[in-house]
Formats: sequence, C-alpha cells, structure tokens
Amino acid sequence: MRVVLAEDLYLLRVGLTHLLEAHGFEVVAAVDDGPSLLSALLEARPDVAVVDVRLPPTFTDEGLQAALEARRQIPGLPVVVLSQHVEQLYARDLLTDGQGGIGYLLKDRVFDDEEFADALRRVAGGGTAMDPEVISRLVVTAGRSEPLGKLTSREREVLKLMAEGRSNAGISEALNLSESAVSKHSARIFGKLDLTLSNSDNRRVLAVLAYLNEAQN
Repeated sequence: MRVVLAEDLYLLRVGLTHLLEAHGFEVVAAVDDGPSLLSALLEARPDVAVVDVRLPPTFTDEGLQAALEARRQIPGLPVVVLSQHVEQLYARDLLTDGQGGIGYLLKDRVFDDEEFADALRRVAGGGTAMDPEVISRLVVTAGRSEPLGKLTSREREVLKLMAEGRSNAGISEALNLSESAVSKHSARIFGKLDLTLSNSDNRRVLAVLAYLNEAQN
C-alpha cells in the first residue's frame, strides 16, 4: 500500500516512515511543506496520505489545504490528518465533500502502531478513522442543536462510536449491549436525524459526521 507522508519535524517524519515500512506500507514520498505535499499527492496518487495540518511556509493550514486541493482534483483520495489539536473547522472541511476515505487522529493519543496501521488501511479502503476526542468534540458541540438535542445520552454514545467507524459488534462490546439493542439505537438515531439508512457502513458514518458538521454552523 502506497503512502505519501507530510510532516515538518525531521525525527517524526523519519520515525513515521520506518514505522509504516515495518507494517508493509511503501512510503513513496515524505515531504515537509505544503507545496511539496500537493505535488506529491497529484503525482504519486497514493493509496492513503498521512498529513500534518500545520506545515511550512506559514505553519497555519498548508497541509490541510494541500490535501483538500488534491481531493478536489482526485475525488475520494484517502487522507488521514495527524494533528496535535482538535480543529473542528478542519474536520468540517474534510467531511463536506462526502467522498469517504477520511481520518483525523491526534498525535499524542496514538499509542499502538498496529491500531495506527489498521486505521490507515481502513481509510485507504474508503472508511473512516476518527479519534474519539475529535468525535466527542463534534457531538458535544452539535448536541446543543435540534434535532441532535433529541438524542438520549445512550444514543449519543452509540453515535460517537458509530462515527469512529466501529461496527455494531464493536459498539456492542464497548457499551456492553446486545447487537440487537445497538441496531435499535441506531435506527432511532437515524430516525431522529432524518437520515436515510444505508447498507454501507461507511456511507452511514459519513452521513452522521456530515450531519454533525452541518449542525455546528
């Protein structure tokens, strides 16, 4: 699986490169600034990109803007943002195109290289990998608005885990519920949010995340 990596800190960039290669990824480009990232993404068309938000030359949002521009030119290009902070605006920008293949992980909360590698593979396959802290921030903020305010505390817990990309079985295990109970909660959530049920787990997650994103505005 081919990866483009964007990280301005040399030691972290080298460390991530070695970690990815140890898990069978091929790092086709490892860059340290926004313009180089955009060029690498458009030229290499990787299976997944791992992108720091703040890159040279201004250390604001060059990484994100390069990733978003690449996704405009290559719809659905899988991108995992690896950031130090929860940036709700950045999460919104990633979600609005509805193309799938997105992730938002926090650097100081990645504790397991296997889980990190699995998250990249999931995003490369068109799925999502959202850090629970990112989802929690979105849910709490959006929960002040209707109809999200209609959700029970249990339904919000299910929604948060669903948005992280967990299956019904995973939600069942995390909340100590039966899978049938999770299915019922999910149906109620979609009913209250007026979202069409889909056979695609990824589309379901993206619909929920997109709705949360819109509710913040």
